Amino acid sequence: MCKRLYAFLQLHNVLYSYQFGFRKYHSTTLALIEVIDSIYQHLDNHEYTIGIYLDLQKAFDTVNHDILLYKLSNYGIRGVVYQWFKTYLSDRKQFISVAGVSSEIESISMGVPQGSVLGPLLFLLYVNDIHVL
Repeated sequence: MCKRLYAFLQLHNVLYSYQFGFRKYHSTTLALIEVIDSIYQHLDNHEYTIGIYLDLQKAFDTVNHDILLYKLSNYGIRGVVYQWFKTYLSDRKQFISVAGVSSEIESISMGVPQGSVLGPLLFLLYVNDIHVL
């Protein structure tokens, strides 16, 4: 599903072009080159520059499923595939085990599954329109 979703997003040019995280052929080095180039262009034009950088702590855990599903639909993911994602995100449970001691099993109502190949891509879709302010 991850490969199919990514191919669909690439085909329809959905992902923000300046999103460098979790994407094939988009490295942190390219992101840095892009920023430096932009700074130099503005300085050459005698303009001020400012950078604001955010580190989203526990970002994968904060994804609202309803918003993510809305965005998937808005980007063209509908029908059977949409229902698959809805099922994939719903009724999830987790527990923690440390040194042989396990916590109670709790329901998960937010976040994307971490450790899965889909988690980073779903997070990218969730923040894809953050540049539109």
